[in-house]
Amino acid sequence: MCCEAFGIAGRLLRPDRRRLRPSCFAILGTCEARRRWVTIRAMHTLLFDIDGTLVNTGGAGGAALTGCFCDEFNIAEPASVAFSGRTDRAIATNLFEEHGIEDSEENWQRLRSGYLARLGHELPRRQGCVLPGVLELLERVRTLEHVAVGLLTGNLAKGAEIKLDYYRLDAHFAFGGYGDVHRSRDDVARSAIDAAREHLGDRFREDRVWVIGDTPHDVSCARAVNARVLAVATGIHPSEELAASLPDELRDDLSNTDQIQRLLLGS
Repeated sequence: MCCEAFGIAGRLLRPDRRRLRPSCFAILGTCEARRRWVTIRAMHTLLFDIDGTLVNTGGAGGAALTGCFCDEFNIAEPASVAFSGRTDRAIATNLFEEHGIEDSEENWQRLRSGYLARLGHELPRRQGCVLPGVLELLERVRTLEHVAVGLLTGNLAKGAEIKLDYYRLDAHFAFGGYGDVHRSRDDVARSAIDAAREHLGDRFREDRVWVIGDTPHDVSCARAVNARVLAVATGIHPSEELAASLPDELRDDLSNTDQIQRLLLGS
């Protein structure tokens, strides 16, 4: 044993055990650091509707769907059915019912395929636009590591892709819930939450989800998944009608980027 291990009286020097024990302050510091780490890792999830919220296509989607319906099923004059806030699958069901056509998977696929083939041709024929504040908000949140941006839309997944690609917004969205299968928008909301959870894993937080949309259906489907909802009066529904559906927040549009960011993210 080396001589440095002995004291003046020849006793073996023992290490100061107090130095081997982490102080309570160190332990608390570690817990606080972990709490902050978990908080940072937890993500805010923003789920956007498309038509009337992100873009106004000038009626391109409706024209493509009804035009295809008439051609595929030899309909001279299609019945008037509601489109706003509804899924493409539900709209198809209503068209089939109104004209006595079987709502079969085969007929749905005929309509779906024809619609998607037409949609890309209809978009440039219309005077559509990206709605106020949308691009600025999407570009802002895209730079934030604690925000995940997805879709909650009644559009077909491929239809959503075609529209967003045309308006150069597609790169902003990583996941979503769509109207290919579900007739109820509440079910689309559930699928959007499932997609967000799959995308984020343990960073997903149910209490940090906002739905952003322009119809009372957006409000009601947000309630179905216990999400907060920001309604914007940029579609066909006026502010008074949207207010009656009791959203958490209501704005004329998304043009005040700083205010909208503080509202959705608390920062």
